[in-house]
Amino acid sequence: MGAATNHKADEASNNTQLRKVVTASMAGTVVEWYEFFIYATAATLVFPAVFFPGETARTGLIYAFSTYAVGFAARPLGGLVFGHFGDKLGRKKLLQLSIVLVGVATFLMGCLPSYAQIGFLAPLLLVILRFIQGFAVGGEWGGAVLLVAEHSPNSKRAFWSSFPQSGVPLGNFIATVVLLSLYALLDDEAFLSWGWRVAFWLSAVIVFVGWYIRRSVEDAPVFVQARERADTEPPEKLALVTVFKAYPRQVLTAMMLRAGENVLYYIVVTFSITYLRLIGVDTLRILAYVLIGHFVHMFWIPLVGAWGDRFGRKPLYLTGALLMVGYPWFAFSLWDENMGGRVNVTLTVLAITAGLIVHGLMYALQPAMFAELFPTSIRYTGVSIGAQLTSIATGSVAPLIGVALLGTEPDFDWTNVAIYISLMGVISVIGALLYRETKGASLTDLDTVEHERVLAARG
Repeated sequence: MGAATNHKADEASNNTQLRKVVTASMAGTVVEWYEFFIYATAATLVFPAVFFPGETARTGLIYAFSTYAVGFAARPLGGLVFGHFGDKLGRKKLLQLSIVLVGVATFLMGCLPSYAQIGFLAPLLLVILRFIQGFAVGGEWGGAVLLVAEHSPNSKRAFWSSFPQSGVPLGNFIATVVLLSLYALLDDEAFLSWGWRVAFWLSAVIVFVGWYIRRSVEDAPVFVQARERADTEPPEKLALVTVFKAYPRQVLTAMMLRAGENVLYYIVVTFSITYLRLIGVDTLRILAYVLIGHFVHMFWIPLVGAWGDRFGRKPLYLTGALLMVGYPWFAFSLWDENMGGRVNVTLTVLAITAGLIVHGLMYALQPAMFAELFPTSIRYTGVSIGAQLTSIATGSVAPLIGVALLGTEPDFDWTNVAIYISLMGVISVIGALLYRETKGASLTDLDTVEHERVLAARG
């Protein structure tokens, strides 16, 4: 009787701790992605006029999306630096630092003078702050999802670790609400002059809330055990070296899985805004449509995570990747129903929401899949490399490539854009086929295998 009571008490305590970890990780992810999406949307709606005046609409967008890409270029560096120290010092400390860095950078973006006020220095400062923002976000994602994945039971890891992923559409949802409200309340002159800055300044409040919540969590027992083991053994090589030398297949698989998913997301939530504006849809309407998509996305992701624990990671991910190959032909056909200003709300919302549903089939499962590919001692580094190194050639340039492939005004042709998206989907299909199912894998067993490998290598 007493043993059963103690077991239930321990289980309740573990569940409470897990929920606290999920809340802390998700809160930070909401903050990070609120700020990242604010930038992405501002790059479409504001920055061409504020920082690149005098250019054509298309050229201004290309310049603005180039600064957007800078943040992605900084991500791998942030992932490597945060991964290295996160594997040695713990996930919690690095996550507190990342949220402060991205918050400060975003707040300062809202304070920047325009090109008309200080000339070329304005876009230069924007690029510097964007780099800092991207550096911090590059270190954020791996730590946030691993903190949850390492606390989760083996049988429910995909479900629980999908919640930080839900923080992305939730952060984007909040950002869209803020921008939508400002855009609706202000005229174009006021919005371009100071209104957009309010959305950036609001990040200070959200950052404080996320940072405060993260103070209350601790690293998972599996991480503590790994660090205690490392302290009693001779120092291992740099985690970066170990990852590429001992786990090349896992790195390649993670990068291929990430490639298509990353492109799809930024096409749907960023490039779609640009395309719909170019064919004559009102900005206020577009933001409202994207808002609906984000709302569906945030509830869809945990559902897919639960399915990943029940049916396995591979079949769901492969389904998402295959659907991505056909998605652009479906979506652009529906979006074109708005050509000439005749707005078809149902079809436009359907195209955006369908894209995020396809994306969720892949994105929801990445934390569990990536965590189960690498041992604890190098997991933060391995996951960050797989996710962030890929982002340079995928999400960072997806909106830029989309604009470049559209052709010239006014006869936009999306065929080449659709081909590009489909090809990136094929890469993730191949990655899903290469992936070896890890449903129910024990992180402790994975650490034991790695420990034995290290001892054998040292003779």
